[in-house]
Amino acid sequence: MSGTPEREGTLADGWELVVGLEVHVELSTATKLFCGCANRFGDEPNTNVCPVCLGLPGSLPVVNAAAVDFAMRLGRALGCEVRPAVFARKNYFYPDMPKDYQISQYDQPTNTDGCLELPDGDVVGIERAHIEEDTGKTTHVGGGGRIHDADHALVDYNRAGVPLVEIVSRPDIRGAEQARTYVRELRAILLAIGVSDARMEEGSMRVDANVSVRPVGSNELRTRCEIKNLSSLRSLGRAIAFEAHRHVDLWSGGERPRQETRHWDEAGGRTTPGRSKEDAEDYRYFQDPDLVPLAPSADQVAAIDAALPVLPAARRAALLAAGAGAVSASDAALLVERDQDALVRTAVAMGADPGLTATRVSNDLAVDDWSRVTPDGLAALIGLEASGQITATQAKQVLAEMVEAGDDPASIAERRGFQAMAGDDLAATVDRVIAGNPDEWQRFCSGDDTDRKKLSGFFIGQVMRSTRGRADGAAVNRLLQEKAGG
Repeated sequence: MSGTPEREGTLADGWELVVGLEVHVELSTATKLFCGCANRFGDEPNTNVCPVCLGLPGSLPVVNAAAVDFAMRLGRALGCEVRPAVFARKNYFYPDMPKDYQISQYDQPTNTDGCLELPDGDVVGIERAHIEEDTGKTTHVGGGGRIHDADHALVDYNRAGVPLVEIVSRPDIRGAEQARTYVRELRAILLAIGVSDARMEEGSMRVDANVSVRPVGSNELRTRCEIKNLSSLRSLGRAIAFEAHRHVDLWSGGERPRQETRHWDEAGGRTTPGRSKEDAEDYRYFQDPDLVPLAPSADQVAAIDAALPVLPAARRAALLAAGAGAVSASDAALLVERDQDALVRTAVAMGADPGLTATRVSNDLAVDDWSRVTPDGLAALIGLEASGQITATQAKQVLAEMVEAGDDPASIAERRGFQAMAGDDLAATVDRVIAGNPDEWQRFCSGDDTDRKKLSGFFIGQVMRSTRGRADGAAVNRLLQEKAGG
């Protein structure tokens, strides 16, 4: 093995990674796709079942209109064209579907030809986002939890028939980190439009990664392997990196990968073979005779478009515009992900410094409940810090108390005796710390940028201890640089 799962983007010279993702998203409807059974996670096994989702003879499916609406909403959020569609039977013989077929969409899916823009501006094409029913959950008991080692298997059909949308990307992804970014952005959209809770840890969002490699400059799509059911962003990145290096090793050794599904072993940090990858012909798709075609009207699609909220990409753009160049793209992405962008934009509109506001919130407001922090309170806090009335360290402490009590920042600062040191007092303190640490000061003055950065942290820490946190770290650093001659 020439690489490790952690060494991403380090393929041997001359090789390029090609990834397409299939993301399976359970829709958060009250009931299943074709019956009235509860769509609910965590219930006792095989309690949310009926003749329809158990595939009993004579039972007939009836499509859930809310699930179709959710699927079209997702399609439009991804820029897809919503088309007339039909349901098809996907035939296979596994115990997780008792009727021996899964109802899905094949050659006429509901959503086609969309795209997803990533925070850095890259765009990944969406080939289709089709509706299908989920399968039951099989648990292999004994051995390593895989079918070949198991003593027996248990099947829970509560999940059978839960409505899914499978979002199939085009093979536009070129790195493991980009794959993770794609899934994060897709999850943000799902949460924004309210069609799924997208909880990877509960299986309501699962990712299959189709991985191949090719020579740099080539446009060919070589043999791919599909890594199944990746349930975390960390696993997704590690699995793609491992598989990419495996493919390079095979091609470089004169072999070619087998087209197959593979499973990710999180503990071992490697993929293992599953089964030979079926083609569409193996599933023997044909239109389900018990379900009528879906024919959404132009008015339905227009109503969905009108009801869509502002999506994450547009919210990032609005925050960056409000910041007028002072808010970084990474801060904007984080603030939108944490749903704090409106708080920052409103505070900025009230006069708060954009860059300082974004930095303070992104660094120091990573809490579950920040509802007591109002835009006017945040703007007032940033005003105290920007004007030098309190230090950055004190601002963090005031913000923490605002989270707990929601009090006015000026009142908190006064109650706790916070005020920034006068310039003369601070300079005198810095001189005393320098005099007490002559060896470190000599290394600071003669060292390169890296040495200075390390030693500035040492001196700032000494000044902070001497002033009991009243000093402004940025001001201390400026004084150090001035005294050292720039």
